[in-house]
Parts: sequence; C-alpha cells; structure tokens
Amino acid sequence: MDNRLILFGLHELEGVGWKTMLQLVNRFPEPQVLLELSASEIAASGIRSSVAEQIASRFTPAFIEQRLHIYMKRSIQILTILDKEYPQYLREIAQPPWVLYVKGSLSMLSGRLISIVGTRTPTQYGQKIAEEWAAALSRAGFRIVSGLARGIDSKAHIGALQGRAKTVAVLGCAIDQIYPRENALLFRKIEQEGAIISEYPIGTGMKPGMFPQRNRIIAGLSLGVMVVEAAEDSGSLITVDFALDESRDVFAVPGSINSRLSGGVHNLLKEGAKLVTSVEEIVEDYNYMINSNEMTAAKPQVSAFTLTVDEEEIIRMLSNVPVTIDTLLEGSQFTFGHLHAVLLSLLLKKAIKQLPGSTYILA
Repeated sequence: MDNRLILFGLHELEGVGWKTMLQLVNRFPEPQVLLELSASEIAASGIRSSVAEQIASRFTPAFIEQRLHIYMKRSIQILTILDKEYPQYLREIAQPPWVLYVKGSLSMLSGRLISIVGTRTPTQYGQKIAEEWAAALSRAGFRIVSGLARGIDSKAHIGALQGRAKTVAVLGCAIDQIYPRENALLFRKIEQEGAIISEYPIGTGMKPGMFPQRNRIIAGLSLGVMVVEAAEDSGSLITVDFALDESRDVFAVPGSINSRLSGGVHNLLKEGAKLVTSVEEIVEDYNYMINSNEMTAAKPQVSAFTLTVDEEEIIRMLSNVPVTIDTLLEGSQFTFGHLHAVLLSLLLKKAIKQLPGSTYILA
C-alpha cells in the first residue's frame, strides 16, 4: 500500500489532528510500518498512548479501503500532500493540510487565485464591490477563493461564477456538510462549475475552532487577499494574519469612515495594506502573469448610460450611507428644481436608490 493511501488512512482516524500527523510522519518516514506495529511499539516512539492504541487496533488495510469507498460513493476526490496535483502555494505554508477532500474540479486549485473575504453582514456597498470585482477578476482569469459564509463570501462566489475562472469554496466543516444551510444552492453550483474543499474527514463534528483554521487555507491558496468591509473584530481578519505570515499580498477596499464595518479595513490601510479603488489595481500587480486580453476582460463592463457633469457631482457625494436631500442641496449648490431633475435622471438610470425620508444611496 503506497504512502499516499497510508497518509489518507491516518488522517481518517479520530483524534489524529495536524500535529499528531506531523509526529507520525517524522517518526515513521515509511509509514506503512504502522500497519504492523503494536501499540507499545508506536508509543515508544513518542506518540501518545491513546493515539498509539487507536492506530494499533483500527489502522488496517480494510479500514483504509472502507473509508476510501465512502468517498468514492459520494464522488469526493482525495488529494494528499504527496500528490503532484497538490497546490504548490498551499504546500509552502507553515501548516499545509495533509489531506484535502474535493468536490468539483481539481484543476480549480491551480492557476492564479485571489481570495476575497469580509463581514457576514455587509452593506449594499460591500455586496456590490464583492460581487462585481469577483466577476471582473474571474473574467481576467483569476479564480476567486472564499469561505462560503454569509455576506461577502457568498457575494464573491456568486460574482466569480459569472466569469470564466470560477471559484473555490473552502469549508470550515466536513465536506458532506453545508453551512450555512441557506447556501445549499450556491454549494451545488460551485460543485458543478468550481471546487469545494475541506481538510476535515466526513463525520467530523462542527467546532468553533475549525473555521479560523480553514482561513489559513484560504490565504495559502492565494496570491493575495482582498478585504471588503470588516469591523475591527471581524473573523475575516484572521485570513489577513495568515496571509501576512505567508508573505501574501493584502488589498483593502476603503469604506465610509462613519461605518463600523470599515474599521478593520482602515486599520489594515494604516498598517500598510494596499489601498485599491478599482479591479485594475489588483490585476496590474500580476500583469507579468497575464496577457493583454485578460487585462481588458478585467475592466468593469461599460454602462448602458453615460452621466452628465451634474450627475457625476451627485454620484461623488453618495455612498452606501443614506444622504438627505438637504445635504445634497447644500453640497451641490443646485437649486431645488435642478437637483430634483438630476436625482430623477439618476433614478431612471438605476445609478442611485431612493430610501424613506428623501434619502439617497448608490445603487
């Protein structure tokens, strides 16, 4: 039995985590011997006794074949760190997964990958940026990596599916679980057109610590991490920490200084993250890797309308935070009648939205 299957089998044993796998690989460079050793012989090498008992009693060729059959029946592919298809960028991180479970296409894990992360409760502005920029990057040949969570993650996956490079979803649970349940249709769509991956074997119960751990995979797969709306205590910033540890690029999309959801992003900017206000600024950082056609594809799609000078002035005054008509009057110095005409034109062009109380935001 080859080392690849041995590694898979050890990974399937309950209680054998990443550090224990490292111990086993270091103690037994040819791990096939574990199929023949007693618990006391395994424990004598420094492996804790409970794990040694587990290996000696359960770790057999029959166990490995039984577990392998479970994944084959569900069309789940097994990718170990010993496989040539294992993503090179991920292989280089401090704690690469020993085994990845994959639904979809393995080819999605290679090429140019950019991760997009952010809050689970984004504003309309954040949702718009995540979806539209993910679509533009995907058209330019960048696969989008995210965590299939609510909010920015979901919008990034949805946008990426509109392009040609598609998307990779990294789960913080076993690959046979869909979390959150509301993303079931999105899960299936990504499985069909992209890839779903997890490092957790089928049958692994959900625990809080699993989600932060998956963030190292999101960062590890990627050339860089783009952050869209994150409060100062946002869990998405864990992905940034991993990215910085692995010398990956960090891109921050600025938001309103009045929004709590911009706090974490603006702190990243103070600490040296690259401020980006257009997709092209990200693509240009990797122009040595792409051709001119892909650069063109990344540019936002030309709108079906053009704006007048007065309309552009009003657009500059708006964001995702509602602005009153009185504020627009004062800022623009337009007459009330002219401002009303400009706002009506922008509403017809679907460039802005009107909210209760005669307030306006960008569409």
